[in-house]
Amino acid sequence: MTSIDTMADAIFAAHHQTFAPAAAPPTQGPASVSSVAADDPVYRAATRACAQLGFIDIDAETLGRAWRAQTLRLGHFDATLWPVHPADFSLRPWPRSDAFAPCPRQLGLYAVLPDAAWVARIAKAGVPTLQLRFKSTDADDVRREVEAAVQAVQGTQSLLFINDHWQAAIDAGAYGVHLGQEDLDALAPADLATLRASGLRLGVSTHGYAEMLRADAVSPSYIAMGAVFPTTLKQMATAPQGIARLNAYAQLMHDHALVAIGGIDAERVPAVLHSGVGSVAVVRAITAAAAPEAAARALMARLAAGPR
Repeated sequence: MTSIDTMADAIFAAHHQTFAPAAAPPTQGPASVSSVAADDPVYRAATRACAQLGFIDIDAETLGRAWRAQTLRLGHFDATLWPVHPADFSLRPWPRSDAFAPCPRQLGLYAVLPDAAWVARIAKAGVPTLQLRFKSTDADDVRREVEAAVQAVQGTQSLLFINDHWQAAIDAGAYGVHLGQEDLDALAPADLATLRASGLRLGVSTHGYAEMLRADAVSPSYIAMGAVFPTTLKQMATAPQGIARLNAYAQLMHDHALVAIGGIDAERVPAVLHSGVGSVAVVRAITAAAAPEAAARALMARLAAGPR
C-alpha cells in the first residue's frame, strides 16, 4: 500500500463517522490546482479521502489543498486534524480595507419572504432580519416591490435585505443585498465597487468550501451556509450539508457573520446554533405555517434559548 493510500485511509477512518458520505453526491468541475500541489502526496490523499466522505469534487480538492497547507504549517501530517485554520485556505486576515459595511453578528431569526406584503406582516411580528425574494423580470414591478418593502420596515426594528435586485435596493435605501453565487459571478467589478461604495450590506449564499472561499474573496457582511437539511423549496445543486459540515464551516469562517439556511424548523434550531452561527434563515417555516406570526414567535423563542 502506498503512502498516499495509507494517508487517505487514515483520513477516512478518522472522519467517516463525523462526515457521513452523502448518497450519490453530484460532481462539479475540478478546481484549479498548481502542479506542485497536484504532485503532493498529502494533497492527493486528502482529496481522495474527502471525495470518499461525500464532498463534491471541487470541495474535495479545496480540502486537499488546505490539508497540504496545514501539514506544511505544522511540520507533520495529522489525519485526525480536520482543516479549520483560515490561513490553510489562503483566507486573508481581518480587518480588511475592501470589506462591505458590517452587520450584526447575531442577526437572529432571518425570514425570507416573497413580497412586500409579507415583509410588512413579518416586520410587525418583530422578526429582526428579513429578506425580500421577489421574482420578476419586469424592472418596474421590481422597483415598486422593493420600495414598498423598504417602506414597510420603517419604524420597526427589522433589517431588510433585498435578494438579487441590488440597484433597486440602492435606489430605495434598503439595509442590504443578498446575492447567490451566480449573481455574484455575474457582477462586473465596477458594479461590485458601486455596491460596496453605497454602504449597503452584502450577504452571499454558499453551499460548500469552494463557494465559501469565493464569497470570502469579496469580504461580504455575512455568509449564508446551506442547505443544512433537506428542503423542498428548490432543487439544490449539492446534497444537504448536515450539522457536522456546518460546524466545520462555522469554525473556518468565524470572522464573518454567519447565517444557516435550509430545512431548519424550531426543533432543529438548538443544534444549528451549537455550530456558532448567529442567525437562522427560514422560508416555508413561516410562509407555509398555518399561523405565521405564531411560528415566528416560536422560532424566536428557540433562538433566544440558545444552543443545547
